[in-house]
Amino acid sequence: MAEEKKVVKKAAPKKVAAKKPAAKKAVAAKKAPAKAVATKKPAAKTAAKKPAAKKAAPKKNTVSVTLVKSFHGRLPTHRATITGLGLKRINHTVVLQDTPEVRGMINKVSYLLKVEG
Repeated sequence: MAEEKKVVKKAAPKKVAAKKPAAKKAVAAKKAPAKAVATKKPAAKTAAKKPAAKKAAPKKNTVSVTLVKSFHGRLPTHRATITGLGLKRINHTVVLQDTPEVRGMINKVSYLLKVEG
């Protein structure tokens, strides 16, 4: 069995050595396009001087959620829901989009939260 381990140890360095030259080729290939991109950037700047038309972004409904009770000692799924909402500590407030997914998370741990909006 000791001979088998020696064979395995000898085979492993050969694979690692084979990967290193491939990595050098990839680095060399990445350097060549980088020079080409550098020459294209000034041309892109001249084309970007045109004034952009302003578009009115549609207002999305938002909900402000504040953690008012500690989530320590609660069910693990409820703790995960609190962190999923982005709340980190008591009196931490987060503004979220009003979607059915977020509303479901809020309903699950509503006894720990204060919801506005």
